[in-house]
Amino acid sequence: MSAPSGNYRWRIVLLLFFATTINYIDRQVLSFTMIDETFRREMMGKAADEALTESDLDQFKVLYSYVDTVFKVAYALGFLLIGWLIDRVGTKRGFSISIILWSIAGILNAFIGSLRGLNIVRFMLGVGEAGNFPSAIKSVAEWFPKKERSFATGLFNAGTNVGIIATAVLIPWLTIQFGWRFSFVATGLLGFLVLIAWLRIYHRPEEHPRVTKAELAYIQQDYQEDLPEEKLSWWRLLGFRQTWAFIVGKFMCDPIWWFYLSWLPDFFNSSESLDQRLDLKNVGLPFLVIYIVSDGGSVLFGWLSSKFIHMGWSANRARKTTMLICAICVVPIFFAAQTSSIYVAIALISLATAAHQGWSANIYTFASDLFPKNAVASVTGIGGMFGAMGGILLAAVAGNIRVSLGYLPLFIIASSTYLIALVIIHFLSPTLEPVTKKELESIGV
Repeated sequence: MSAPSGNYRWRIVLLLFFATTINYIDRQVLSFTMIDETFRREMMGKAADEALTESDLDQFKVLYSYVDTVFKVAYALGFLLIGWLIDRVGTKRGFSISIILWSIAGILNAFIGSLRGLNIVRFMLGVGEAGNFPSAIKSVAEWFPKKERSFATGLFNAGTNVGIIATAVLIPWLTIQFGWRFSFVATGLLGFLVLIAWLRIYHRPEEHPRVTKAELAYIQQDYQEDLPEEKLSWWRLLGFRQTWAFIVGKFMCDPIWWFYLSWLPDFFNSSESLDQRLDLKNVGLPFLVIYIVSDGGSVLFGWLSSKFIHMGWSANRARKTTMLICAICVVPIFFAAQTSSIYVAIALISLATAAHQGWSANIYTFASDLFPKNAVASVTGIGGMFGAMGGILLAAVAGNIRVSLGYLPLFIIASSTYLIALVIIHFLSPTLEPVTKKELESIGV
């Protein structure tokens, strides 16, 4: 079908973009406050006039990696539980619960005085924040035909980078001017603005008064009426090779993105190889460049996959070709840990993060391409849980690797992971065919 009169579905993407932006602002505040001297002293139980030694800083980085691990454990559990909840109670109510939880947790960060207390609120934050992507991917499945989903996903996924850019620009300034605690309160309150907008604007397309009949028919052109409406359990979903293809893409590559989010501020602040080191006063500019480029990658590679489908390519060929391009773009990042030029390092990291976002825009469409809509949030939750589990494993060792061996081993891991993941995905699902009624009946649905 050609594009119809009516484009309200793109307003839904704008809403999801806004929600994703705030979601990432709230989770990223800690990555910048961690390089604030006052924050470090308070978390380490030091007096205001007591200087931190080199040994103290190394200990702080290792302990911070444990806090990061706790967040990812909660994120993994939250993905699974909230993905399940969204498929049961609906996208609107499920995402509302998620927003409330993460916003309260974000504010509570400001009232913590130790790393032990930080573990508790970061766990709460992780559970709440996990609801963003299952909600967004299910919304895209509800509001877009298959041929537009990767582009729509790329657009809302660009909010991750805008959130990081906003954090990189605002948080250092807020921290310097008003202290690190104010940064958490100010950003945590933004979540309630998202909640108000979500409750006022979001409805399913068939229930929305602003959607024309022509646009609704266009949205639902891929609807498979013969698939059963019975909810699919996690255990049953794990019986499909399509689920495992999605899991592999998330488990292997999500940890790389988490590594960028958690450790890039420290890389620019303390890397031994770079000819310049950055602090809170000047760390914002590199992140502005990196994540503007990443935004471009999210939109470009999401658009490219959709363009290939519009040209008559199969979803399998379009998605995998785009993901191969993304995987190749990540390979040079290992040199970022060896170059002395901060500009070369920024360029290599920018290319890699843009490619990751393009990869992410395409891998997320697997859930809506391959499964009925009543299972999309659950499948997204399962994949997200495994992605967070991969992040947990990397976070648990990243601090010790960083202190003992530097950043080179971590960047080598990043450079090779995507190509390996794509090979495994192709082995598990050579054609990316959707789950059929026959397959569902074979497991008793």
